[in-house]
Amino acid sequence: MRWLSTLRHESYANLVSVAHGRKPHRGIAPMVLISPSLLAADFSRLGEALKIIAEAGASMVHVDVMDGHFVPDISVGQPVIKSLRKATELVLDVHLLIERPERYVLEFVEMGADRLAIHAEATPNLHRALGMIRAGGAKAGLALNPCTAVESVTDALGEIDFLLILSGDVGISDSPFLPQTLAKVRAACATRGERRLDFAIQVEGGIRQEQIELLAQAGADILVAGSNIFQEDPQAGLRDMMQLAASSRQVSSI
Repeated sequence: MRWLSTLRHESYANLVSVAHGRKPHRGIAPMVLISPSLLAADFSRLGEALKIIAEAGASMVHVDVMDGHFVPDISVGQPVIKSLRKATELVLDVHLLIERPERYVLEFVEMGADRLAIHAEATPNLHRALGMIRAGGAKAGLALNPCTAVESVTDALGEIDFLLILSGDVGISDSPFLPQTLAKVRAACATRGERRLDFAIQVEGGIRQEQIELLAQAGADILVAGSNIFQEDPQAGLRDMMQLAASSRQVSSI
């Protein structure tokens, strides 16, 4: 974790406190962070993928959980999150693409999720589900499909630690980056400033190197990338993206 020396102490604690049984708190990072998506890695070599991510200097790993209902595909579940927690000290950044997530959020926190994002479109009990995540000791994230406006969830923004904006069609691994995402990130950033909130803005979907600076300028703090990393030389791909992110912005909320 080479970049940790440049973080404020509270930022580092914010990323790893849950794993050590402490309550999380927010801080800042002097760069945009990259959260590599494990879904793009070879599932027969997940241990190797975790090692690549850690050795490249990243602090977290992103895991998409799909149920075959909210999105067409089925991916991993609680047992895999539990195994990942045992295998790595990386922050587990878990994205639940599932219906009625309130049924399972506490299980995922218990299995080791440090950050847990649920979809606004997936539950009529959004406030309750977010409260359950925070009460369990994890960071609560609110995920928005590409066609869901930030303005539609303004009442919930004060209850979250991060807002996950999908920049590609939900549940489609090869979906291209949607250009309208930039305006959405700007809107989220403006709302955050106007209401004096401190949630981080995270973006996921079709992100490649050419979008990093644009997203950083729009106000993004954390970028999830997978297919552009896990190719011929994953460690080099991740390092390249991290270097671009580090040079794109001075300060990000985490």
